[in-house]
Amino acid sequence: MSLQGRTLLVSGASRGIGLAIALRAARDGANVAILAKTAEPNPKLPGTIHSAAAEIEAAGGAALPIQCDIRFEEQVQAAVEATVARFGGIDVLVNNASAISLTPTLATDMKRYDLMHGINTRGTFVCSKAAIPHLAKSANPHILNLAPPLDMDAKWFAGHVAYTMAKFGMSMCTLGMSRELAPQGIAVNSLWPLTAIDTAAVRNVLGGDAMARMSRTPEIVADAAHAILSRPSRECTGQFFIDEEVLRAEGVTDFSRYQLPGTDVLVGDFFVPDSVFERSPTRVIRMNDPAAMGH
Repeated sequence: MSLQGRTLLVSGASRGIGLAIALRAARDGANVAILAKTAEPNPKLPGTIHSAAAEIEAAGGAALPIQCDIRFEEQVQAAVEATVARFGGIDVLVNNASAISLTPTLATDMKRYDLMHGINTRGTFVCSKAAIPHLAKSANPHILNLAPPLDMDAKWFAGHVAYTMAKFGMSMCTLGMSRELAPQGIAVNSLWPLTAIDTAAVRNVLGGDAMARMSRTPEIVADAAHAILSRPSRECTGQFFIDEEVLRAEGVTDFSRYQLPGTDVLVGDFFVPDSVFERSPTRVIRMNDPAAMGH
């Protein structure tokens, strides 16, 4: 399984999960177009499109850093055109960019609501729309959305309706486009982590270092993404994958490599259905269980 010579377009690839997916592909010798807003260093957030490009090239890939706000269609179209001009086409689109605000209805201002829907749902849609004509020319085209299973349980909406709507909008892109694009052989899947992942969003929004110590590293999502993107697109579409389950199917049994030193308790991520936790051998504290989180 290799992504050598293939071209990936990854949104939100300057840090976190997006960068980890890009680096895993780069180790195969892939080409990676990095779409992100951060071009200048930010003291509150690590990484820029340029630092990401340097890491990708050091890992063995070819990089194209593109400053892009995916809320704006003309910027997305320009980024797609630049990628095709540089690498000759697009084989994979990873819709990773996302905004989060875990606020209840009255505490969610409409500017923040529009930001989440503009990046999460609309951004996924517009990036896919712009890339599809080029993906259709690929021998093994994939769209991978970093989006959760569509588990319509009220507990995932209560307390943060706006965010859940925006994330599930990405998931609905998977549901609809996988069927729509199947005749063209374009795979469209979602990938979501079983546990919280140590990213800037987790540290800044969910609890800092304490939450990070109960999370896995972004590399588990990257390895799962690599496995999905290596599969034949006509045989692997319309799925809502969970990272650990993907890797167990690939024969992985030791997941300690994805934990921070000293980690002994893992917390489950938002939106993971109860049925997934029940069949997983990994013991986690469920994010939606306030009593358990208190321990």
